[in-house]
Amino acid sequence: MPVLLAWGCATEPETASSPASRETVVLLHGLGRHPRAMHYLEYRLTRAGFEVFNIGYPSTELPPESLVRLLHDRVQLCCAEKQKVHFVAHSLGGLLVRAMLAEKRPVNLGRVVILGTPNQGAQLVDLLGDTRLFKSLAGPAGGGLGTGEQSFPHSLPTPDYELGVIAGTHSLNPVGSWLLKGPDDGIVSVESTRVAGMKDFMLVNSDHVMMRFSDQLVDAVIQFLRTGYFRSREK
Repeated sequence: MPVLLAWGCATEPETASSPASRETVVLLHGLGRHPRAMHYLEYRLTRAGFEVFNIGYPSTELPPESLVRLLHDRVQLCCAEKQKVHFVAHSLGGLLVRAMLAEKRPVNLGRVVILGTPNQGAQLVDLLGDTRLFKSLAGPAGGGLGTGEQSFPHSLPTPDYELGVIAGTHSLNPVGSWLLKGPDDGIVSVESTRVAGMKDFMLVNSDHVMMRFSDQLVDAVIQFLRTGYFRSREK
């Protein structure tokens, strides 16, 4: 039977591997989303043989430091006894994973992949963060995602674990792309996703929201979790 949790779920495996023999992946959604947003990744990773925990958190209700503590507790609850735990996170979720690993890295840490994450801060937050509408929709965590030196992204140390970064280059948000500099996914510029210390970097022709459903992206995530690279070294 699948394991059901109030804050996420692990789907029933579709492979012959037993839970004890499979590596674990924790999924984290982005700002204003729900674990449902990561269901396709959950499905594909489960089919690939991983045990998956798709964790939800109140992204628009708490400041980043509170969300990090909450996620740490939930990851401990699901995965403290697992043999190896990887993380795959979208947007804000990627920053929270980086913050959590900076505070207390689990001994069973595997690899980390972050998708469309504003590692250098989000320029749109600089432009829109003081508006009433943005504050009501994004909450305290969203308000801290700007590019300033005191912002949440710039408070995080350089990763010293195996980190893969994927950025989108297609936009369904013409206003966002008009405001951003350079290639972007409609919400985050490609340049903002880069971070010192990353092991591999990849571009996908997808926008910020829909990249989670890209087969190219999911194939690359699976490849990185298995090998530490988005593409086969033979290619």
